Amino acid sequence: MSAGAMRKPLAWSIILPVAAAKLLVHLYAGRHYGYFTDELYYLACSRHLDWGYVDQPPLIALITWIARVTLGDSLPAIRLLPALAGAAEVVLVAAVARELGGNRWAQGMAAMATLGSLGILGMHNLLTMNAFEPLFWLGCAWLVIRMIQTGNRRLWLWFGLWSGLGLEDKYSMAMFAGGLVAGLLLTPERRLLRSGWLWIGGGLALVLFLPNLLWNVQHHFPFLELQANIRRSGRDVSLTPLAFFGQEILAMNPLTLPLWLAGLAFYFFSQAGKMFRALGWAWVLTAAIIVALSPRVYYLFPAFPILFAGGAVLAEIWFETLPARRVVWPAATVAAAAILAPLIIPVLPPETYIRYTQALHLAPPAIETHRLGPLPQLFADQFGWEEMAETVGRVYNGLPSEVRAKTAIFGQNYGQAGAIDHFGPRYGLPPAISGHQSYFLWGPRGYTGESMIVMNDRQERLESLFAEVHKVARVEHPYSMPYQHFDVFYCRGMRMPLADLWPRLKTWD
Repeated sequence: MSAGAMRKPLAWSIILPVAAAKLLVHLYAGRHYGYFTDELYYLACSRHLDWGYVDQPPLIALITWIARVTLGDSLPAIRLLPALAGAAEVVLVAAVARELGGNRWAQGMAAMATLGSLGILGMHNLLTMNAFEPLFWLGCAWLVIRMIQTGNRRLWLWFGLWSGLGLEDKYSMAMFAGGLVAGLLLTPERRLLRSGWLWIGGGLALVLFLPNLLWNVQHHFPFLELQANIRRSGRDVSLTPLAFFGQEILAMNPLTLPLWLAGLAFYFFSQAGKMFRALGWAWVLTAAIIVALSPRVYYLFPAFPILFAGGAVLAEIWFETLPARRVVWPAATVAAAAILAPLIIPVLPPETYIRYTQALHLAPPAIETHRLGPLPQLFADQFGWEEMAETVGRVYNGLPSEVRAKTAIFGQNYGQAGAIDHFGPRYGLPPAISGHQSYFLWGPRGYTGESMIVMNDRQERLESLFAEVHKVARVEHPYSMPYQHFDVFYCRGMRMPLADLWPRLKTWD
C-alpha cells in the first residue's frame, strides 16, 4: 500500500470535540484543591533559571517561567499549559492513527482511548514534566512513521530537534528515542539508518542537550546521585513485572486493554502494520527497560498512545462489518473513564472523594511507601501549604524587626521551601532555604544561622546545633500527608557558621 493510499483525511469533526472535552475536564478539575508540591518547586526553579537542576532538566522551569510571566502564578494560570498539552496529545494520537492507515473511526477511537485513559488524564492535570513528555514521544514516533512511508531521511533533522527538546524535558526521552532507533535496526526499515541525515539529526539533538550535559558534568551528575539515593532508601513501592502491568491495566482504564493489545498485534502480526514494526519494538524495549530499572507505573504512560493508534487501525478493519461494536466500545470506554476519573483527577471535593472511593472500594495504587492519611498522596500533596506558610508567618512576624532581617526560614523539603517562597510574600516572609534537591545548590543565601525558623525537625538534633531551641508552633492539615504534620522551632546561636554546616545539610532523595 502506498503512502498516499494510507493517508486518510484527519477526522476533525471527531478529534476536536474529544480534545476540547479533555481541555475542559482539566480546566474544571482542582477547584477544591491547591498547589501540588512539585508545582511549588517548579515555581521556585522558575525564579532560578539554569541549564539544569538536581532532579530534572531545565525545560519545566522555563515552561513555568513562561506561564508565570505571561499568565501569572495562580493555579489556573500554571495549569493551562499542561491542559493544552493534553488536548494536543489527543490530536497527535489521531494523527498517528491516520498515518498508520486509520480512517475516521480509528482516529476517533485512538483519541477517545487517550481521553479515557486514567493515567494519561492524570498527567495533564498538574504542571509537571510528565504533562509534556507524551508530545515528544508521540512526535518522534510520527516522524519515524513518515520516514517509513516516504523514505525522506531529511526528517532525521526534525527527529533530532524534537528528541533534543524532549531530553531537556525528561531524560527518559533518550530511552524511547533509542528504542525507536533500535526498532528500526531490528526490521527491514533499517535502511533509514543508512543516511548522513541521521548523524546530522543526532548532532542537533546533542547540541540541544549539550548545555544540560555540561551542567551535569560541572555539578558531578547530581541526577545519578539522586537516583542511587532513592534506590537505597526504598522510598518507591517495589513492583514485580506482573504487578507493574496489572497496575498499567487499571491506570490505562481496563476497557482500553483490548485496544493496546490489538496495537501490539497490529505492529507485530498484521500485514497492515508490518512496515511499522519498529514502533512495536520501541514500545517493548522501552517497557522492558522501565521494568528492569525503575518500575514506577507512570513511566510507561507516554508510550501507550502509540499502541492505541495501531490498535484502533486494526480494530477498524475487524469491525468493518460490525457497526454496532464500532459505537459501543468507544462509548463504553469513555463511560468507564467518567466513573473512574475521580480516582485520579480532583473533580470531587475531598469529603465527596472519600465517600466515592469507599462506595467503589477502589483507590489509586501507592507509588511511594509513605504512610497515607484520608487521601492518596497525589491529592494529599495539594493541601496544607498555605496554612503552613501562614503559621510560619505568625512566628516570623512575632520577632523584633531587627531580628527578622537576619532570620532564615529552613524547610526540610522542596515542598515546604517552595510554599514559603510562593505564599510567603502574603505574610511578609523572605524566601526559604533548604538542603533538599536544587535548593541545596542555591545555598544559605548569606544567612549565618544566628536566627532561624526551622520546620519539621527533632528538638534534640537542633539542640546539638543551636544554643537556644524553642518549639513555637505546630503545622497540621486534615487532608495533607502525615509526614507534613510537624513542629516549628525557633532557634538562635548556631554553634558553627551556617556556610560551614551547609554541605552536611544536602538531602538528595
